Amino acid sequence: MAKKSGTTKKRIVKVEATGEAHITSTFNNIIITLTNADGQAISWSSAGKMGFRGSKKNTPYAAQTAATDCAKVAFDLGLRKVKAYVKGPGAGRESAMRTIHSAGIEVTEIVDVTPIPHNGCRPKGRRRV
Repeated sequence: MAKKSGTTKKRIVKVEATGEAHITSTFNNIIITLTNADGQAISWSSAGKMGFRGSKKNTPYAAQTAATDCAKVAFDLGLRKVKAYVKGPGAGRESAMRTIHSAGIEVTEIVDVTPIPHNGCRPKGRRRV
């Protein structure tokens, strides 16, 4: 007898008024995830998901579009205040936070969690062309 496919139960995420906004901005893309206080994702979006390709993915406008999409879903579910965790060196960090704020979700605190090496790993060899 064959197994039924697609019968896994969807996990229900508890949405409270306060949560967290995780903004990961690399040189190639920007990913915005809005979570509840426990870290369970309420909504997420990225520049690639919004249809941007190549070098256009790492622009402030792409970050703004992705943040609008993400914040709209979370606001409808009841998210009102977030603590923003920003990670990475990309271009759209500030514009993503401004857009989340303009969508009606209040940004109470901004924390930069970009990882910085303390002379840990050995760097890659110099590129030879």
